[in-house]
This record gives sequence, C-alpha cells and structure tokens, in this order.
Amino acid sequence: MEIQPVRASGLIVAAGASRRMGFDKITAPLAGRPLVAWSLAAFEACDDIGPCVLVCAESRVAEFTALAAPYKKFQTVVPGGSERAQSVLNGLRALGPQGPALVAVHDAARPLVTPAMISRVVAAAAEWGAAVAAEPVSDSLHRAAGADHLVETVSRNNLWAMQTPQVAGLSALREALETARSSGRDITDEISALIQAGFRPRVVPHGGFNFKITFPRDLLLAEAVVNSPDTPR
Repeated sequence: MEIQPVRASGLIVAAGASRRMGFDKITAPLAGRPLVAWSLAAFEACDDIGPCVLVCAESRVAEFTALAAPYKKFQTVVPGGSERAQSVLNGLRALGPQGPALVAVHDAARPLVTPAMISRVVAAAAEWGAAVAAEPVSDSLHRAAGADHLVETVSRNNLWAMQTPQVAGLSALREALETARSSGRDITDEISALIQAGFRPRVVPHGGFNFKITFPRDLLLAEAVVNSPDTPR
C-alpha cells in the first residue's frame, strides 16, 4: 500500500488576550480538557498534517509546552507577538523551509474543528493555492452611524464569514503578511493578507460546527456540541 505524503504543516495560534471573554479562554475547561487541547488533538489526528507549531503568549511558553507534550506533531512552541500577524509570522519562521509546502493556520479559539474539516481545506488549497473554512453570512446586515443608529442596509449576497483553518503556501503566506505589515495595511487574518497580495482563496463551506469562543456563552454552546451523540468525532 502506497503511503501518501502529508500535504501541510500546522500552525495553531493561541496567543490572544481573551479581553472580551473576561478570563483566559484558551485553557478554559471544555468537556474535561483545556480548550486548546481540542485543536491540538484534531491536527494530531489529521493525516494531511505533518509537523506543527503552537504559538502562545511569551510568558506562557513553558505552560503550553507542557500542554502540547502529549501531541507528537507539536514539538515546537514559540512566543507570539502583540498582534495576530506577528504571532503567525513567528510560527512560520519556526516551521522553517523544510516540510510540506502548505501551512494550515488555525485559531485555538475554534475548538470544534475536525480532522475531516482540516483535510477538506488543505485539499482545496492544494488545488487553488489558498483556501479557508467559511460560512455564508445568513444574518441581515446594517451599517450604523456611530454606535446606535442604523443608516444603511448591506447586501449579504456573496458575503462569507471567515473561520479557520486558513491554508496557503508557507512562503507565499509569509511574504504576504510581511508586505501587509510593512505597508501598514489593515489585516484581520491570513486571508486578508493573501487577498491583498493578489490571491483568490477558495472558500470551503463545511456544514459543521466551527464557531469561535468569544464570550462565556460560547463555551456553553461548545460543551453542548461536544457532548451531543450526533456530533462527528
């Protein structure tokens, strides 16, 4: 039986400050284990993922090294920066030039990612150059003047809410992030930098649960999902 080579490295970003949460969400318990461990386990179990890097706050490298120790793919834990782009760049540099040409960047605040979901995005990136897990926007959108009064309806046609993993060529992503940061452009995620660099990333709708843990209520929802007998494992 021919063994297929892995197609991507993994990079999990867990360096956020959890300001909107009110407490550290990355190590908050979710069904008996730290939130970040769910993402580590999903990448560990994905056959399309090879060596991985975990990025965390500089003051917590020892703590996260211990958390990552049970997962063989995560032999490298590095400190992040003051913003997401810098944290991702630190992780990309730690991956180095060896290994798969693609890298899958994932936000540790999305613990419900599955190996199958990761593989689907990696496969799309292998075909199209870059890809992202996403969902079509379903809510009505309106723009406000200031904080209180709505003044304009925004069409949701062809609008997608970005999630992670976000997958692209390692060198291409590094160059896109460095260019965006040096030019002072506003980038909210890796896809923003890639689009500004001329890429047209492929969206991968998945139909599963992949929401971000932002507020305390999100932990309750995630707990219900992982404890449901109908949730894919």
